[in-house]
Amino acid sequence: MPTKKTTPDIILLIATFALLAIGLTMVYSASAIWAEYKFDDSFFFAKRQMLFAGVGIIAMFFIMNVDYWTWRTWAKVLLIVCFILLILVLIPGIGNVRNGSRSWIGVGAFSIQPSEFMKLAMIAFLAKFLSENQKMITSFKNGLLPSLALVFTAFGLIMLQPDFGTGMVMVGTCVVMIFVAGAKISHFALLGLVGLGGIVALIASAPYRMKRITSFLDPWQDPLGSGFQIIQSLYAIGPGGLFGLGLGESRQKFFYLPEPQTDFIFAIIAEELGFIGGTFVLLLFSLLLWRGMRIAFGAPDLYGGLLATGIIAMVAIQVMINIGVVTGLMPVTGITLPFLSYGGSSLTLMLMAIGVLLNISRYSRY
Repeated sequence: MPTKKTTPDIILLIATFALLAIGLTMVYSASAIWAEYKFDDSFFFAKRQMLFAGVGIIAMFFIMNVDYWTWRTWAKVLLIVCFILLILVLIPGIGNVRNGSRSWIGVGAFSIQPSEFMKLAMIAFLAKFLSENQKMITSFKNGLLPSLALVFTAFGLIMLQPDFGTGMVMVGTCVVMIFVAGAKISHFALLGLVGLGGIVALIASAPYRMKRITSFLDPWQDPLGSGFQIIQSLYAIGPGGLFGLGLGESRQKFFYLPEPQTDFIFAIIAEELGFIGGTFVLLLFSLLLWRGMRIAFGAPDLYGGLLATGIIAMVAIQVMINIGVVTGLMPVTGITLPFLSYGGSSLTLMLMAIGVLLNISRYSRY
């Protein structure tokens, strides 16, 4: 059993709390007008986000003190529970529909999003499977195929909601883990072609996805429809300039940019805090990812290394997709910005994942 340090990675903890503080501030700033109009309470979203943050922080510190190989023991149980939840959410009367997706299960006045928790459960189980079967990962039939079959079963259930963005983050994360575990490049090249064909088929099978692609290429083709969010996001980022319009001074949050506290919160950050503020946020994410990679490289065993790799890959992919969408570099996918966007399941899941990383850091060689 490796020696346990008395303290976790303090820099990772500081970066996490800095992002969380910025997120709470910007959720209030971005949502105050909409919350006042809809709920007669400008703090409606901010108070709920603070509650989610409180639950997430408690979970993070609890998990930070749970030895990370405990997740190896319970990985199969967690995965089965998440699969059951993914099936339950598809049943009318149990799953709630929002913005065209049946992705939430109501719990009292709140809702949970099973697909968010599936990401972490899949990371924990895949790290267990790959670490126990590393010698077989170079075999397409005995190593790679079983891993991908499991991942794409979960992806299929998530797509039935449908939630293309969350599904792609999970698949991308698992592909990174499988690659790091030692899968052959030739296998990935072949699967990449198959995957590209599958993505094209998924896009072509749903008219709204095709509209998002055409709007990404030229949002002005449908400025009041599928291109509306991208255009309004760019209208927010552009006037921000170097230093921004000032905290709380966003113009796009006045019912131009739909629900600016969620997927497009980075646009409000850029508008109010400017290039300097947006760059500072990206630097914090870079700091968090660097510390996470350092923890993964220094993990005392393969399971810990793959577990940390999966968590960091999940955060990195989600940040890249969200920023890409907000800046018009990628089609709209409906992905939240970790620690910053409003959303209970996403925020709680991310803080739990950081808790796992912090525990691994207590055993890291670096």
